[in-house]
Amino acid sequence: MKTTEDTEYTEDKYPHSELTDKIIKCAIDVHKTLGPGFLESIYENALIYELRQQGLKVEEQKLVSIPYKEVIVGEHRLNLLVEDSVIVENKTVKQFDEIHQAQILSYLKATDKRIGLLINFAKTKIEIKRMIL
Repeated sequence: MKTTEDTEYTEDKYPHSELTDKIIKCAIDVHKTLGPGFLESIYENALIYELRQQGLKVEEQKLVSIPYKEVIVGEHRLNLLVEDSVIVENKTVKQFDEIHQAQILSYLKATDKRIGLLINFAKTKIEIKRMIL
């Protein structure tokens, strides 16, 4: 038997759940308005607009250093970093591959963040995966 504790969104189980809910709602609005079929950059620009309309701080194409042991071995650009807490990776692919999930987990490790959203705008129904480190 499930209790409210089992299904409740707690900060422990789902970090930044209030923030990720806002991001997801914005992504759904973008997808409902534009539909599938555009380039990833179109959805990203529309999502940035929606997030900022909600009063959220959004860093786009944020450059992050990639550490390896005691050295920096390179840099990578995140699609979006929202409120300095949630990494958002936008895709327009037929389906998510394991590499997409591995990629966002690597970004979380490299940036010391706990939560990421992987969003696929290419399908008739938006696809969203919440990744927690």
